Amino acid sequence: MSAQILDGRTIARTMRREIAERAAAFSAQAGRQATIAVVQVAADPSSVAYVRQIEKSFVGAGMGFGLHSLPEACTADELTGLIRQLNADVGVDGVIVQMPLPKHLPQSLVADLLDPAKDVDGITSLNTGRLMQGLGDYFAPATPAGGMELLRRYQIPLRGKRAVLVGRSNVVGRPMALLLLHQNATVTICHSHTAELSELTRQADVLVAAIGKAGMITADMVKPGAVVIDFGVNMVGDRMLGDVESEGVAQVAGYLTPVPGGTGPMTNVMLMLNTLMAAERLL
Repeated sequence: MSAQILDGRTIARTMRREIAERAAAFSAQAGRQATIAVVQVAADPSSVAYVRQIEKSFVGAGMGFGLHSLPEACTADELTGLIRQLNADVGVDGVIVQMPLPKHLPQSLVADLLDPAKDVDGITSLNTGRLMQGLGDYFAPATPAGGMELLRRYQIPLRGKRAVLVGRSNVVGRPMALLLLHQNATVTICHSHTAELSELTRQADVLVAAIGKAGMITADMVKPGAVVIDFGVNMVGDRMLGDVESEGVAQVAGYLTPVPGGTGPMTNVMLMLNTLMAAERLL
């Protein structure tokens, strides 16, 4: 058996074309571009590269992009003042704050202040709560939302399937579990204290890896024919590796997301889609 690759690059390319058409229609009707604002505090090289990818994607689709940089030593008042300014700016539809923030600036500053209607990466308490309750009309974090969209585009059924997630972060693991639950999957969350991890992962029809440890999920941990979604981004030397040992797992799984080129490209495109949806709500 050789797994079918869930090609995030190809799906993202298709979605960018779809979004560009919608963005053009929005601009024609509203007289402006659907626009995202990115707040960056003390940018490190990886963060700078990521923001450049966002800018390229948005500009390429005819959408607006604005970068707001603050120094590492900025005060809480400076950060909250900028967020209030962006909340009030009618020309800004989506706002994301690059994480992590410096230690003296808790994430709660952002989660409690950012306008939920502009929270296109789903970090505010209101969007988190609406996701938890399955109320609809919320923004889910872009990375797990992108993983779900990839499954949808490949028409992979989730109803009644057993999904096992390895990782429980607020950014990927927990929201992904909720999104799967809303599709009527039976969900198990595993973490660093889970006993007999392999026994659980081998039962998974859908196995999600979001651990941050290169190659942790090996072939012997995977049920034959399973769908394996790898959210891992681990730099080992000059190579980017996922949380899944892909060469071995590809011989067991039915479907597999590659790293790079799987879930990664879907994150940016979901930020684009969420920003456009936020703008369209104002029409």
